[in-house]
Amino acid sequence: MVSELASDKTIALDLDEAGVSVDLPRPPHAGDQVQGVPYRPVEFRDDDLPTALERAATWLRSTQDWLGEPVDVIAIHLDYDDGEGNPYYDVKLLCNEEDLAGAPIAMREQSTKPVDD
Repeated sequence: MVSELASDKTIALDLDEAGVSVDLPRPPHAGDQVQGVPYRPVEFRDDDLPTALERAATWLRSTQDWLGEPVDVIAIHLDYDDGEGNPYYDVKLLCNEEDLAGAPIAMREQSTKPVDD
């Protein structure tokens, strides 16, 4: 797989099936691995942490209602910048891409369709 980084210049990247460099040193132990799990951050940014967390929780509830099952969230990342003038909190939920694409909905719909003989 080859990918390109977008910047002022295009740089071709030689990636493996997990989306990491083919030259990346791999963990030497057989039980260790670079995982290829597709997760996507969903970001909530505000100058007030409780507000950012409340919006994240509201989104998570509505997304779970839409999906019909819990959203696969592998991590929650919190970043804070207290720079003068524009302090902010950045809350990111690292969510499964398939859940965000609605794959569980499509799978349920497919399983309930009658089979044509």
